[in-house]
Amino acid sequence: MDIRSVDLNLLVVFNAMLEHRNVTKAGEALRLSQPAMSAAVSRLRGLFDDPLFVRSGAEMVPTPKAQMLSPSVRQVVRTIEVDILRPTSFDPASSSRTFTLVTPDIAEVNFLPRLLTELAQHAPHINLKTLAMPRQAAAQALESGMAEMAIGYFPDLHKAGFFQQKLISSAHVCLVRKGHPDVGPKLTLAQFNQALHAVVKPDGREHVFEQFLQSKGITRRVVVELSHFMSLLPIVETSNLIATVPKDLADFFVQHGKVRYVDTPMKSPVIDVHLFWHQRFQKDQAHVWLRQVIHRLFSPSASLAA
Repeated sequence: MDIRSVDLNLLVVFNAMLEHRNVTKAGEALRLSQPAMSAAVSRLRGLFDDPLFVRSGAEMVPTPKAQMLSPSVRQVVRTIEVDILRPTSFDPASSSRTFTLVTPDIAEVNFLPRLLTELAQHAPHINLKTLAMPRQAAAQALESGMAEMAIGYFPDLHKAGFFQQKLISSAHVCLVRKGHPDVGPKLTLAQFNQALHAVVKPDGREHVFEQFLQSKGITRRVVVELSHFMSLLPIVETSNLIATVPKDLADFFVQHGKVRYVDTPMKSPVIDVHLFWHQRFQKDQAHVWLRQVIHRLFSPSASLAA
């Protein structure tokens, strides 16, 4: 028998007949009229080439074949009702799920400490894993399920099939060491052009500020070019180099190093940081919960509340 030719609703009818032993009562339980229920029982008999239920007094009793089939049919119907059709629930306090996030090192620094603190308090068994990859690869990672979310600046993910929530906006500032001999409370364009610079160009990532300078025809003397933002701190605090970075990263560096920052001498671009996910995870209850946690911790309203 080819399962593609079987109406699985007939198993529900079979199960109702096992329970009620009466065509009318079984039909009422399934909200079927008596003619519709009788027709379904007839189709069952044809499907299994057996009467299945025969009259004995006031009841329709199962035949030996129906008795043989009954445990399997009950199990199938219960599996569909309990494991397939019942809404899935998610309990963060007991879940041991691992979430994989695509994120650059800046987002790791800015988001993971607070997020891990939140998880330790309310979801102590949940684990996080981060992946750093070129921005073009992020879409494929989310589409394939290799990662569930991406946090950062991913212009390629502003397209059909992906959802997003804005988290923060970050302007660019100039990071210098404390006691820098040439940079005071303000930095002029002439000073910026004459200074020595450290520049970060992560592989495969969007270099927003570099593109901005190029569009304005502004050139600098770049002494060192790095692949990772986190390498900047020891370099800037032990030299007279200037590094232009997003302000949220500069705030972190100021807290952990002997550095300070000043505004750029030109109106620099603002980067919008979003949380992205693929539509395949839109209804996943665990995913919904983590998205809500991230948005609550890092959305503009959360920043104001803090």
